[in-house]
Amino acid sequence: MPKITPATLPTLTTCGYLPPHHLPVAGRSWQAIATAGRLTQFGANLVTLAPGAWSSQRHWHTAEDELIVILTGHPTLVEDATETALAPGDLATFAAGHPNGHHLQNRTPAPVTFLAIGTDHPATDQCHYPDIDMFWSEPTGFTTKPAL
Repeated sequence: MPKITPATLPTLTTCGYLPPHHLPVAGRSWQAIATAGRLTQFGANLVTLAPGAWSSQRHWHTAEDELIVILTGHPTLVEDATETALAPGDLATFAAGHPNGHHLQNRTPAPVTFLAIGTDHPATDQCHYPDIDMFWSEPTGFTTKPAL
């Protein structure tokens, strides 16, 4: 089992969100841990949120489970009906197909780091963004919401 040293991995900051939805995540960066380890069954990213940054727009997946583990800092988990303060060691899970839009916000003056792990099924997954006019699916990527 190869050791992965995050400090040696590239730090990524790209965002494919449609404007202006990319602005709240401008202070987000991550390192692709699963990619570095050549994993193919799930994704794992070490994510850092600068003060004021969001992890994503609030979203939910049709075909991908998500697990987050808070490593440092005190983010706020924002879901459909609640907000929850999180601390190092806290975990949160989001089941595929459960339409509970969620994301993390760093409302503190210190950085937040967390490990995000999830199944990787882009060919069958769709991602819904309940607060904004945005939708994601393969092969088109980010678009405005489809007409019902």
